[in-house]
Amino acid sequence: MVFLGFGKYVRADRVYLLEPLRGDERGGGRRTRVWVEGVPDAVIASRTERAILLELGQDAAAAARPLLDEALALAERLAEDAEKVGPLLARSIKTEAGVDLRELGTRARRLLEATAKPAQPQPLF
Repeated sequence: MVFLGFGKYVRADRVYLLEPLRGDERGGGRRTRVWVEGVPDAVIASRTERAILLELGQDAAAAARPLLDEALALAERLAEDAEKVGPLLARSIKTEAGVDLRELGTRARRLLEATAKPAQPQPLF
């Protein structure tokens, strides 16, 4: 639940748009128009869009970004390094340590492909 002010709360997963009020619309505790799924009209909040975003968890997503970048860099290194290991050594490592480098490399590659940006469409003309 996200507090909007004026004693109003909405479910965080239902908020899909925040619109700051400007000019004459703003004032008297009116700061942001909040669009909520299932509610036909916007709800007026007495809090700024920034304060609402922080409560919605945008700060947590930004804080997690370096961790995600590091995890993707690790997956890329694992995929590249696993491809360098020859079949005889890979088989030996799997037998001795139970670590299947081919499978780990494949899984890392799939993860990287799933998180890659979609290819830009080619212009028609």
